Amino acid sequence: MDQCVCVERELEKVLHKFLMYGQHCDRSLEELLHYVSGLRQELSNTGHLDSQLSATLSLVMSQCCKKIKDTVQKLALDHKDIHGSVSKVGKAIDRESGICIDLCQKEPFLELNRILEALRVRDLRPALEWAMAKRERLLALNSTLEFKLHRLYFISLLTGGVINQIEALEYAKNFQPFAHQHQRDIQVLMGSLVYLRHGIANSPYLHLLDSNQWADICDIFTRDACALLGLSVESPLSVSFSAGCLALPVLLNIKAVIEQRQCTGIWSQKDELPIEIELGKKCWYHSVFACPILRQQATQSNPPMKLICGHVISRDALNKLINGGKLKCPYCPMEQAPSDAKQIYF
Repeated sequence: MDQCVCVERELEKVLHKFLMYGQHCDRSLEELLHYVSGLRQELSNTGHLDSQLSATLSLVMSQCCKKIKDTVQKLALDHKDIHGSVSKVGKAIDRESGICIDLCQKEPFLELNRILEALRVRDLRPALEWAMAKRERLLALNSTLEFKLHRLYFISLLTGGVINQIEALEYAKNFQPFAHQHQRDIQVLMGSLVYLRHGIANSPYLHLLDSNQWADICDIFTRDACALLGLSVESPLSVSFSAGCLALPVLLNIKAVIEQRQCTGIWSQKDELPIEIELGKKCWYHSVFACPILRQQATQSNPPMKLICGHVISRDALNKLINGGKLKCPYCPMEQAPSDAKQIYF
């Protein structure tokens, strides 16, 4: 109980700071708006709004800009202080909970963070060592991480010009395990060697120097590293919260329409939605089967069924198509016994 009181005390401090910061922010912004509006009115009255400003008015405008800048900086510092208070709440929870995390559990995550920090400063060696040590597991995931790391390192050698030509040719041996899968990419890399004397930046291979590929390699490394650890790249809670923020307004609107028109039976099931809600590709995690006959999404009680001809329909559609103990495929002339249909799983 004492532990909860300590955490609650820290939380109250944060909430109080949030309240005071909000009030201070509102006052400061109101003062700025009043100050700027007054200055604009003064310029309008003196006829200087669209004409060249005098030295005095220029000074007044400079002071106005400085006042705005100082106010924004002060609000930013106060906001940063609130972040520190929030961090104290987390530390209080860790301290009072008495949970001790073994270092061996932290080590994989510490290693991944070290590698990511190195990639952000364009140091490829830690990531290359990690990827080569886990080559078999990465290949099982159809990962392109190791090849793209070698590709980036090769390109970094190319930027050094002719002086790195021999080293680049020697390093190209690392592409051998990926020759079948990335043949075209390797051909492009080797073709760029012809332009070393003139510089890759002045050649048809300028695209090899695209800086966006460094951000891409960080994303690929994070995704594949999390996959090897059995983790999702994004927090499941964060994804669920984001999906809820997108879906809730739409659901509230349709609920209001249903209530207004006094429609019943439209939304009767807890495990289905009355309309389709587009959440974007980032929320796609598995394929979904919709029956081509009834235009309904398959469920556990109405799963997809494969006919002997290979066409797939839902179980409800299958039951509706049975005639005289026989089932005729709605897409081809094949007939079969209903019991011949097999449930499939996506």
